[in-house]
Amino acid sequence: MKSPSNWAHIRDILILPGIVCIVIPFALYQIHSKPFPDSDVLKYLGATIFAIGLIVWAIPVYLFWKMAGGTLAPWVPTQKLVIYGPFRYTRNPMITGVLFILLGEALCLNATGVLIWTIWFFFMNTMYFIFKEEPSMTRRFGDDYLKYKANVPRWLPRFTPYRG
Repeated sequence: MKSPSNWAHIRDILILPGIVCIVIPFALYQIHSKPFPDSDVLKYLGATIFAIGLIVWAIPVYLFWKMAGGTLAPWVPTQKLVIYGPFRYTRNPMITGVLFILLGEALCLNATGVLIWTIWFFFMNTMYFIFKEEPSMTRRFGDDYLKYKANVPRWLPRFTPYRG
């Protein structure tokens, strides 16, 4: 199968993380914010968490783009099982990165709505991975994925890299 075009990658980044990390938090910030007194400490902590999340998210996106024959979107799935880079520590580093981005935004903006969205996003992705993504990966990659799944946690990273 032919790898997706650069345009497909950009489109999927704009659609998924763009909506999740920009459009929805912006709308929620307009509606509901300021649970804590303004604090530079929270803003700096939020900015740091946001920056870490951006890096954690960007590395797997790059790996999908250059090496896996798919995009980050489920409608253009990877053609290869990716078990290198951050995938050696956790099965879903992109979503972990997005969660850090959202948490960083919630802290920087002092926005309760964004924090609630972060929790909801985590819950919905957990359900999606359990009931849709993981069965799909099992069908596509068989025993290789099952072995990987048995050794690499869904969210919390391993302390040592998986060497499968």
